[in-house]
Amino acid sequence: MDIPMKGNTMIRIINLRVAVTVQSSIEDIVEKKYPQFRGHIEAVHVVRRAVDARKKPNIVFVYTLFVEARNEAQIMKKLGKHKDISLFTPEDPEPIVHGKVPLAHRPVVMGFGPAGMLAAFYLAREGYKPIVLERGQDVDTRSHDVETFWKTGAFKEESNVQFGEGGAGTFSDGKLTTRITHPRLHEISKYFVEFGAPEEILYKHKPHVGTDKLRHMVKAMRERIIQWGGEVRFGAKVSDLFIENDRIVGVEVNGSERIDTTVVLSGIGHSARDTYEMFHKRGIDMEAKPFAIGVRIEHPQSLIDHSQYGVEPESLGLGAAEYSLVYHDKETGRTAYSFCMCPGGQVVASASEQGGVVTNGMSLYARDSGVANSAIVVNVGPDDFGNHPLDGVAFQREWERKAYELGGSNFNAPAQTVGCFLGHISDKDVDDSVHSYEPQIVRADLHRCLPDFVSDVLERALPYWGRRIKGFDGNDICMTGVETRTSAPLRIGRNEQRMSPTVHGLYPMGEGAGYAGGIMSAALDGAETAIACMGIYSQPVE
Repeated sequence: MDIPMKGNTMIRIINLRVAVTVQSSIEDIVEKKYPQFRGHIEAVHVVRRAVDARKKPNIVFVYTLFVEARNEAQIMKKLGKHKDISLFTPEDPEPIVHGKVPLAHRPVVMGFGPAGMLAAFYLAREGYKPIVLERGQDVDTRSHDVETFWKTGAFKEESNVQFGEGGAGTFSDGKLTTRITHPRLHEISKYFVEFGAPEEILYKHKPHVGTDKLRHMVKAMRERIIQWGGEVRFGAKVSDLFIENDRIVGVEVNGSERIDTTVVLSGIGHSARDTYEMFHKRGIDMEAKPFAIGVRIEHPQSLIDHSQYGVEPESLGLGAAEYSLVYHDKETGRTAYSFCMCPGGQVVASASEQGGVVTNGMSLYARDSGVANSAIVVNVGPDDFGNHPLDGVAFQREWERKAYELGGSNFNAPAQTVGCFLGHISDKDVDDSVHSYEPQIVRADLHRCLPDFVSDVLERALPYWGRRIKGFDGNDICMTGVETRTSAPLRIGRNEQRMSPTVHGLYPMGEGAGYAGGIMSAALDGAETAIACMGIYSQPVE
């Protein structure tokens, strides 16, 4: 539901609790709960809807609402000082201002994941006619290549789960959850709905799109960018930067072609390791940063549903249940946590280069596979792998290579039951467990593709989580290795203008630059970076 623009005062209601079984309209619910509104409501906008299942099976929706009503002052007077009701004026995003420095060439956007896509979208909307250079393929070609890889193990280094239209998020659960609050997030969400995302993303507490809807959405956004005068090129890897006097003057594409430009917005994603290496050689400011590694764990979705809801979710009109788990290890001071939990999804092969196994999770919009999966990971940092900007990449590669070798050096993944991992049982075939990784899994000791300190923390975390979700640490539960791409292993420096402090005209952005942690935060970072760039420059001269 759309929210009116700034200047329209409304009444905000928070903590409105409604049983999930209630079928009444939201307007009727408000009037029944607060009779003072009766006959005065013009519109009700659902800002947020969360599920509270703490007193299962008595599960409730918890709403935040904006209510447009006649006679606001009279209603507020009748309500008195109510802790959950107040007057509120929604905040608009700051207006986009064009700078006065003329661009001699069109701006270049590196990468067409969430950051690059939204940067290109706003640049194109404002008449800057960006050139988008994406090393991977369009989403249709890419989907075919990825599905062939999953079925046969035939891997393409430039068309895979990490590289291509939509970025890594195209093959994910499509979560749009973010902890960031920013007026432009709602504007971006409205664009996503316009291009095919379900309208519920505008108000659900934990919205998701699903990989099936994401594929259509990114194509529609690409078409709009082109309609506005932008150019989107696939199979176009930026292989070098041309720099003169610490300023960008052009980019090299695929080792041969030169494109002159003075502005490059870099949304390369967290797996563009060769681009990281090129950036480092060109003297671009970078530093190592923490991330996390671990494994994927899978359960029957019914186990998670029963634990979280106490009943079948369909009986309440709810979707597959989720979980979020954290364990603080007193012995080491490290933290283990669930990451990118995918209800009703599957574990997917997500390698971006030869010789390494990488896992991730994905689900369709319906989340109806019957299998819940999540990464369970442990934090690592420069103290574990070194302070050189590229040391985190080397650390990731080391454990991905070990997983590749354990799986048979053919992109099959090593897997082990929780019972065997914890030493509770000596022999349990993972083929008898719920698992979904393709091409195949191979029974192996996961301790051999994880640092000892990660294995040790997971050995203590699993029983702890099992006391919170019954069956979570069951002997027959399958874990698959290895999960290493939780976030970028480095951060590319930028100043208050969002520009590299060492190379003028280079704008690092998104998850690959270390400034975001998911689709929405990366999209926002791309949009805001483009807006900052436009604040300096005017449109390119024709």
